[in-house]
Amino acid sequence: MKISYDELTTQKLSELVRAEKTFEITGLSGRINEGVEWVENKIESEGLRVRVYTYGRVAAAGGTLFGGVTGVLGLASVVGMAAHNLATLNPDYEIAKHLVDNMLTVKYCK
Repeated sequence: MKISYDELTTQKLSELVRAEKTFEITGLSGRINEGVEWVENKIESEGLRVRVYTYGRVAAAGGTLFGGVTGVLGLASVVGMAAHNLATLNPDYEIAKHLVDNMLTVKYCK
């Protein structure tokens, strides 16, 4: 299900989370962090766990592992992502930030 950020109300967001739905929020244009914070807070207020990540980040980090200084930075990114995944082990929801497309994917995982 796709829903525009401008059309998403607090009530609709609550309904989607309580119904354990997977959905996409489009039309964020510069408001991705604001959208993530709002959705993350709503999910956590329902007593659920959430993991937030940037879509495509694993592939980008993996691509840098093979060269000099960028290899060191890529390795540091991979280690950081692994630590983050352990800290948010077994989330109820994952929020993927699609920076290029100005959207979020909110996926129910259980």
